[in-house]
Amino acid sequence: MTETQTVYTAVGRRKTSSARVRLTPGGSGKITINDREFEDYCYSEMMQRGVARPLDITETKADFDVFIRVEGGGPTGQTGAMAHGIARALQKFNPELRPVLKKAGLITRDPRMKERKKSGQPGARKRFQFSKR
Repeated sequence: MTETQTVYTAVGRRKTSSARVRLTPGGSGKITINDREFEDYCYSEMMQRGVARPLDITETKADFDVFIRVEGGGPTGQTGAMAHGIARALQKFNPELRPVLKKAGLITRDPRMKERKKSGQPGARKRFQFSKR
């Protein structure tokens, strides 16, 4: 018989980005994003710190292997979505980590999104120039 291993999954979102996260306990701390290495996908130090922040705060970086599928948006939105997903998966793993993650602002989904363009106008808030005559 094969040995079954518990995997904790969660979805994180930010702006138009969506990240599906799988945490495998007993791992070596390896993070894989879209089948690429962590340092290869997260090319800047800011992105790397943003993604690993939930693991650093809870001091569980070496305890899990993290596999992430992320799509949509840009680098900043994807970083936020990945951090949100990891935080939610960690919360499933151990509910006692919730206060620490909540205090750091990682559990709450950031609702800020781009406002849609309205019809008859050039943008979301911008209006065509008014001409009295």
